[in-house]
Amino acid sequence: MTQSASRQPTTTAPAAASASGDGLDIRLVSGALGAEVRGIDLNEVTDAQFDRIHALMLEHLVLFFPDQQNLTPTAHVALGRRFGDVKVHPNLPRLEDYPEVTLIEPDKGGKADEWHIDVSFSPNPPIAAILHLITCPPSGGDTMWSNQYLAYETLSPTFQEMLEGLTAVHVLKVPPVVEMSAEHPVVRVHPVTGRRSLYVTRMWTSHIPQLSRHESDAVLQHLFEHSEQPRFTCRHRWDPHTVALWDNRATQHVAINDYQEYRRGRRVVVSGDLPTSDTPRKPDYEQIGDERYYPRRINARVGY
Repeated sequence: MTQSASRQPTTTAPAAASASGDGLDIRLVSGALGAEVRGIDLNEVTDAQFDRIHALMLEHLVLFFPDQQNLTPTAHVALGRRFGDVKVHPNLPRLEDYPEVTLIEPDKGGKADEWHIDVSFSPNPPIAAILHLITCPPSGGDTMWSNQYLAYETLSPTFQEMLEGLTAVHVLKVPPVVEMSAEHPVVRVHPVTGRRSLYVTRMWTSHIPQLSRHESDAVLQHLFEHSEQPRFTCRHRWDPHTVALWDNRATQHVAINDYQEYRRGRRVVVSGDLPTSDTPRKPDYEQIGDERYYPRRINARVGY
């Protein structure tokens, strides 16, 4: 039986998720995912507070921390390192003296205005990302996140069964010199919660090698449209010096490109694990005759 489009509790979250008296004010921001967290200074996170934050991230997938105007780059990186090793983005500019801090600016590749999972074209995509938005336009520039647990769980059982054992190729292609790619399960199992989620994304996913080109295009287009439905999403209106933390393993997100004013932020990403499934990989599709298949059309400025 498929589940309705509402968030489900994470039964494997650390026990600290149920702790009380820690001074945190938690407010849900949508029916699908997201919570606002007040009552904490991210410059000075105790071990107990981190355990609580980690549990809340697993449960709500994206957290928003308002009023973090005092967050320093050093503390930003230190918070990321509590989750794991921090990662240097392969293409975006970095903060001087802090190579782990990526600059998010509209004139430097900062408008990621298609749905995507961060760096899914890497063999080990980030576990999580922490974005400190410093300067915001007076209106517009919201960001949306989508709950990929719910996207998977609301598919029909028959379609879920068909997806098991399929993989997808994720590609970054910036002609003529940059190309990176990785192959991941279409349905991945979260290494902490054990829940299944969809793991394909409109910006980076090229094709499903177990299917013919036309089958792959049709299945991916359906999954893209299905996973981007408003009922799976939350939409965040930024205020200056809000910090967002999200689980990159079970969400995708998009920046709404509806503004012209300056927007500036700093982001730290946490090095990833290997996306895995508990279903054996199905064999690749064998092309018939001279059938043509151009799998790496995704995000290419010039086709080939």
